[in-house]
Amino acid sequence: MSFVEYGDTIKDGDTAIVFLGHESMFPVKVQHGTVTQTKYGVIRHSTDLIGKKYGSKVTCSKGGWVFILHPTPELWTMNLPHRTQILYSTDISIITMMLELKPGSIVCESGTGSGSLSHALIRTVAPTGHLYTVEFHQQRAEKAREEFREHGVEHLVTVTNQDVCKNGFGVSNIADAVFLDIPSPWEAIGHAKSALKAEGGRICSFSPCIEQVQRTCLAMEEYGFTEINTLEILLRVYNVRTISLQIPDLGKAAEDNSSTGFDSSNTSNQGSPCANLQQGTVQFKSGVPLREMVGHTGYLTFATKSLF
Repeated sequence: MSFVEYGDTIKDGDTAIVFLGHESMFPVKVQHGTVTQTKYGVIRHSTDLIGKKYGSKVTCSKGGWVFILHPTPELWTMNLPHRTQILYSTDISIITMMLELKPGSIVCESGTGSGSLSHALIRTVAPTGHLYTVEFHQQRAEKAREEFREHGVEHLVTVTNQDVCKNGFGVSNIADAVFLDIPSPWEAIGHAKSALKAEGGRICSFSPCIEQVQRTCLAMEEYGFTEINTLEILLRVYNVRTISLQIPDLGKAAEDNSSTGFDSSNTSNQGSPCANLQQGTVQFKSGVPLREMVGHTGYLTFATKSLF
């Protein structure tokens, strides 16, 4: 099993996603002789998981069933154990695009945190690229190494435990892009410039506070970065539903129009909104935003290393 290469069959040692529903899923490490408890009953790894195909429908001991999914960076972001605050798919998608990442790209990242963005970056640059990720906290760095090894991507990532603001990324002039998610990113801009290739590259800094953004932009200008811009991504979800409204009584003119322009026996109208005119109602689709939405997560500041 690897997060960057799909495998058909569940094997001992794999990380799989137990899918109970869109709002209920969790990761599990498949191990021979182990059982996993769910609200639908017990899942026995030896008989219910190992050897089955990913995507299989598994019946639990109480008669309920779950699906076993192959892990992806998107699913891992939704289910990973939180050691820190994480980036979600809304911000991750714009980061990978604006940094112009592709297979073969070399990326430097700090800090590693819970590894949400790291898994997405690794999948994007695979199979020939590489991620150099720096984590200040020793235990988090060790846990990240362990997860990357379990997820079959350790050959695509190098984890370093050090202070990026003082010691940098440990590499020079090789990166196509740099990402910073640290409390004081302005202190690491010089090291980021050193890590980027001599012919240029892109940098992104994620900060929750606008004061951090201001200081970071000033540091970017000081070190000669160009095309500096800051974005805030807000995701607004709409609920699409079918609603019915009564047809208003507009008098004789409306009756004349309905008698000349609409034939209730014409089968070609059965699928149109006019099909229910004889019942005095009309149905149509309506999109309504949810009453609550995820608001501010952070500011994304992008810039380009100047060649001059």
